Formats: sequence, structure tokens, C-alpha cells
Amino acid sequence: MADVAPTPRELEALKVLWRRGPATVREVHREMQPRDGELAYTTVLSLLQTMEQKGFVGHEPAGKAYAYFAKVRRDGVFRKLAGGFLDQVFDGAMGEYVARALQSRKPTVAELEEIEAMIAEAKALARDRDAKGGA
Repeated sequence: MADVAPTPRELEALKVLWRRGPATVREVHREMQPRDGELAYTTVLSLLQTMEQKGFVGHEPAGKAYAYFAKVRRDGVFRKLAGGFLDQVFDGAMGEYVARALQSRKPTVAELEEIEAMIAEAKALARDRDAKGGA
């Protein structure tokens, strides 16, 4: 994965590519939501070219155009962004991070059960790591 985290606009383009698979600049442009006014086709083209230089996307011929595809995995990018947010905003305090996330909106029972399963898995991994002597 690329060493840097994607910008908000790059993340938006990546989400399009993760959802659609390979897509032309025109297709990505059509699906990206302009934040403030129009989003020019050339802006999306420049964005994808910059993202390719960073290692986030690649491209392949698709007729007369190029189809861009994600070279980074969704889970890896989200893990990097979440870890950065945890460190930057909460100084690594995971309990406070989770508490604030749970306070920010009301989770469904299914979401809470999914979180409980993740916590149980993390506990098992931590116990195994501790039993083996740390790190």
C-alpha cells in the first residue's frame, strides 16, 4: 500500500473504484459528488493521475480511453485512516475513541453484535500474544 493516506477527494475516487471496479475518468467523474459547485472532468483526470503517482491506482487501456483501478485495498486504507485518526485526535486512547463513536449515533443491535464479535476476537488475539510473551 502507498505510504501516505489518501486525501478526502482521493478517498472519494477510491470508493468509486472499489464499488465499480475499473472505470474511465468519465465514469469516475459522473459518480463523484461535487462538494461546492461543479467538479470538472479535467480535475478528476488530474486527481487520478496524481493518485497513480502515489500508488493508489493504476490504469489499463479501455478502447480509446483508460480504465483506472484501485491498487490499494479498502480494508488497508480504512485501517490506516482509523489508526491515524485514533493517534491524532485521541492520542491513542482507544476506549475514548470507541466511546465517542458510539455516542455520535445510535448503533443498531446488529452493529453492536458485530462490534462485540470484533472485541471478542481482539481479546483472543491479545491473550494469545500475552501468553507467548508480548509483542
